Amino acid sequence: MQVELKTDPSYSEPKIIILTASVTEEVHEIMKKLSADTPQIITGSRDGGIEILEEADLIRIYAGSGKVFAVTDNGEYILRMRLYEAEEKLNKEMFVRISNSEIINIRKVRHFDCSFTGTICVRFKNGETAYVSRRYVSKIKKILGL
Repeated sequence: MQVELKTDPSYSEPKIIILTASVTEEVHEIMKKLSADTPQIITGSRDGGIEILEEADLIRIYAGSGKVFAVTDNGEYILRMRLYEAEEKLNKEMFVRISNSEIINIRKVRHFDCSFTGTICVRFKNGETAYVSRRYVSKIKKILGL
């Protein structure tokens, strides 16, 4: 992708033009991010309070018992959104879905263990583990270059 910036004093506000041969998923994501009116903030509740969760601090987000949880180095929080809503707000380069009920931050992964047949074991830097469901194994292997 090429990025070009031109300054022109005749413009009173920024104008963005995207030139492309076709509307790909990447172009769609860029347009969505540029046109978003609200900031992409994720908040979690714990101990009766609500905290803003920084994307870089998130280790994993998962659904269980009818709720959505976010795990950080500071603990676990309950999110007031569905898993797909959290996925839409997260950076696609840092976060990847590994099952229908879990999204992980690949920058918080210590290593991927591919020795299990049909699945991948994910070991996080904080010591936790998760498993990639069979449906998402090929996607993870592609990300890892396998």
